[in-house]
Amino acid sequence: MRNVITFIAGLALFAAAMPAHAEVTEAEDGHFTTRAEAIVEADPKETWLALISPARWWSSEHTWSADSVNLSLTPQAGGCFCERIPEVDEPDRFTLEGSVEHMRVIQAYPEVALRMQGALGPLQSEPVVGVLTIALSEVEGGTKIVWEYNVGGQMRYPVAVISGAVDGVMTLQLSRLSELLGVVQAPAAISEPPAPEPEPDEPSETGVPVSIDPEPVIDEEGSATSVDDVFGDLTDG
Repeated sequence: MRNVITFIAGLALFAAAMPAHAEVTEAEDGHFTTRAEAIVEADPKETWLALISPARWWSSEHTWSADSVNLSLTPQAGGCFCERIPEVDEPDRFTLEGSVEHMRVIQAYPEVALRMQGALGPLQSEPVVGVLTIALSEVEGGTKIVWEYNVGGQMRYPVAVISGAVDGVMTLQLSRLSELLGVVQAPAAISEPPAPEPEPDEPSETGVPVSIDPEPVIDEEGSATSVDDVFGDLTDG
């Protein structure tokens, strides 16, 4: 991405009226789970239509092209949450168009749940499996969104550090989606200021740091049930 260090160490500060859970629920060797939830004014259909249009709300800071307008999501099994890398045509430089697969859809249940598999951000270079489940349910005054990212596998980042950083970025994305749809209850704000960006050991030819020395992130206390505990197995009934 444009700045992988930002993904790991820089956690955005954002306002949160009536804060809800946003936390690392599990963090063990080779595995972590982050969870956030929010309530928005929109009904489930409007929420679903916004959810499958990431170009409208995903942070440009966390894209490879530095512009979320290049994102797209096909809400069908096997569909891609992808990003277009625009071609460059300048007097002293020319490149062809490229692309990035962020995640692949493994379940699209309109107005109820979206489940995707993929390693986001700096995790893309690691042999890990990540499953993002986004569950929607109608509640009084709008729609509740539960957002859970479950990651497992060998990684070169300390789990205690990368889990907190990923939690911050996931909460940021849900916050942006919530703001688009009208916030009733926002994900909890990060109370700590962003950590200073450490210097990369050595830049690669693409400008992405070869190695990263992220600062530890302090996560919130508390516990929460999983998405499946909240909404049950979608095959029931």
